[in-house]
Amino acid sequence: MNLSYLLVIVVTMALGFGTNAYIKSTYNKWSKVPITSGLTGAQAARKMLDENGLTHVALTQIPGQLTDHYDPRTQVVSLSQAVYSSRSVAATAIACHECGHAVQHARNYVPANIRSAIAPVVNIASQVWLFALLAGIFLNLIGLIWAAIALYAAVIVFQLVTLPVELDASARAIANIRGYGFLPQQEANGARTVLTAAALTYVAGALSSALQLIYLILMARR
Repeated sequence: MNLSYLLVIVVTMALGFGTNAYIKSTYNKWSKVPITSGLTGAQAARKMLDENGLTHVALTQIPGQLTDHYDPRTQVVSLSQAVYSSRSVAATAIACHECGHAVQHARNYVPANIRSAIAPVVNIASQVWLFALLAGIFLNLIGLIWAAIALYAAVIVFQLVTLPVELDASARAIANIRGYGFLPQQEANGARTVLTAAALTYVAGALSSALQLIYLILMARR
């Protein structure tokens, strides 16, 4: 293992551990702070959806922690057990963030549409690029190595498209939290802190992948 690759691994691990530790500590802090309104995450989500004319979008509870998501195919906002029933600042922030994705879908937000369109191709690319790279190295086929790098680049494009989608969903969440009075100012600031911490995971992931891509390109050129 050469020094440059070791450096990429160290930086990637540092970014991953650092951002994960930060988001967990931020979530743990604000999940213990009750909101003044007394709304559960599910109630805050329902209120945000209804205020945006999305009464047809369903809410459901799913197992796990931080498994919250919105599925544009079924138009369902799925909230983890802790978020669904919790009356905390963190739960309100996360629930409204997922509703932000539902609003994006209803408003035809272009980056979200692009992400949905390329997701099937990227899913395939993410599963096969490493196998193609290893096969190219062992068989000494430079063309296959470059094909693997192209597949990995497609994964990074998806990550880059995801960034504005996630940031916009958080911005919509905060705007609704403040606009409809879900939380007073201090609690709204806490919600923003939670969503900012979550966004850092996407930034760190994209940066780590970009470093890996640069290394692969330099390796292939050698």
